[in-house]
Amino acid sequence: MAQGRKISGGKYKFFKKKKKYELPGIERKVKLGKTKQKILRGMGGNKKTVQLSSEFVNIYNPETKKSKKAKIKNVLETPSNRFLARQNILVKSAIIETELGKAKITNRPSQEGNVQAVLLVK
Repeated sequence: MAQGRKISGGKYKFFKKKKKYELPGIERKVKLGKTKQKILRGMGGNKKTVQLSSEFVNIYNPETKKSKKAKIKNVLETPSNRFLARQNILVKSAIIETELGKAKITNRPSQEGNVQAVLLVK
């Protein structure tokens, strides 16, 4: 049945409207391109930096145990949705091609102000 309907087809009456903080936010997709960020106001006046597009990534190398900043060349594959890879959208667990080699994104770039990744070692 349609959402918000009883098995008989009647509507459920909701006892309250959603409050501002209960409403879903805008879905942000971080694209590959010149770095762009936006600062949002959160609860209690806290500030949250969200990424809109990015061209650099902080890569952690597990062999040397060091991190390095590198330029992103391309998005190779996205396990969650193959269409995101075609559009060069950066999401968690996406495999990207960088100057240092292939890397896997470990954070959620749309929620944070940067892109973190781990170098994939053969």
